Amino acid sequence: MVADEATLIRQAQQSDARAFELLYRLHIDKVYGLCLRMTGNVSDAEDCAQEAFIQAWNKMQKFRGDSAFSTWLHRIAVNAVLGRMRKSKREQDRIQVVADRSPMPLATGDSGEMRDLAEAIDRLPEGARHVFVLHAVYGYSHGEASNMLGIATGTSKAQLHRARRLLVQQLEQQGFEA
Repeated sequence: MVADEATLIRQAQQSDARAFELLYRLHIDKVYGLCLRMTGNVSDAEDCAQEAFIQAWNKMQKFRGDSAFSTWLHRIAVNAVLGRMRKSKREQDRIQVVADRSPMPLATGDSGEMRDLAEAIDRLPEGARHVFVLHAVYGYSHGEASNMLGIATGTSKAQLHRARRLLVQQLEQQGFEA
């Protein structure tokens, strides 16, 4: 089996998709098991295992054989899980911040669009939200906003760009035209 695996690795390093598929079949169960133990979630484990094999295919040329192929592949899988956990943690933190806020009451005659915009602004990351409110809502210049927030003018401009981009994405997801 070891000789066969070494041959498959060499072939996969030469972009042989069939050889890589056979390597995948040899290792998917153990990679998936590792991901499942680390995530504790079937769906996340499936996604992480898939991501690990995508990364392995993209990095096949970098495998030098200093360690066993399975060890190299497991390291890629661990990195996929850790990356997903970091991303999930950031998303959960943002969700919690939004959930902690009380909903804004509807104004008389409000069709809900202003509420949607206000809620979208509330969901912005803190820095982007602060700059957006100061610059776009209250009309402060970037210099004034940056002085109030204790940041560089360039940072204020970058945060405003980020805020606008995120707002467009959020409102498009809710069915509004940008």
